[in-house]
Amino acid sequence: MPQPRFRSTSYRKTQKRLPGGETVDRYTRRKPQLVKCAKCGVSLKGIPRVMPLKMKKLGISKKTVSRPFGGNLCSKCSRQAVKRATRV
Repeated sequence: MPQPRFRSTSYRKTQKRLPGGETVDRYTRRKPQLVKCAKCGVSLKGIPRVMPLKMKKLGISKKTVSRPFGGNLCSKCSRQAVKRATRV
């Protein structure tokens, strides 16, 4: 039976082979999902895949991409949004 802290779904069970030949179960933290574009749903490049608590501790330059709508829209959608904004 795993320890109580490992019984949550935020941990993932992986099997590790030891030098003696036996295998043991190790529990590792799951990685959160990739950040998606708000419009088309493509995964955003340049945004780290970390838990919200770690994301809070990161600097602002590591959380977003330095362009308009960076961290919210992908490059293709942000290009279209800027074009739409300038045409109006």
